[in-house]
Amino acid sequence: MTHTIREKKKLIARVGRIRGQVEAIERALAEEAGCDRIMHMIAGVRGSVAGLMAEVVEDHIRTHLVDPQKNPGALNSQAADELIEVVHTYLK
Repeated sequence: MTHTIREKKKLIARVGRIRGQVEAIERALAEEAGCDRIMHMIAGVRGSVAGLMAEVVEDHIRTHLVDPQKNPGALNSQAADELIEVVHTYLK
């Protein structure tokens, strides 16, 4: 079972929140809200999508790159933790 299937409910909930944020942007545009409000909302969506990506990448690393039974040349857990830290920093 892949990590996206195992975490399906949690990931779909995150996507639902992102959808709500995008719909809020659409409503704000339709209501001709100020550009400062729109930009703030867009930045929120960007952060939410980056968080979703970071979570999926982290799970991918832990599931597919660190498990020596699935991957004989697997990273050690310390190397995986360092890589995950870089990913989280980059996606902030």
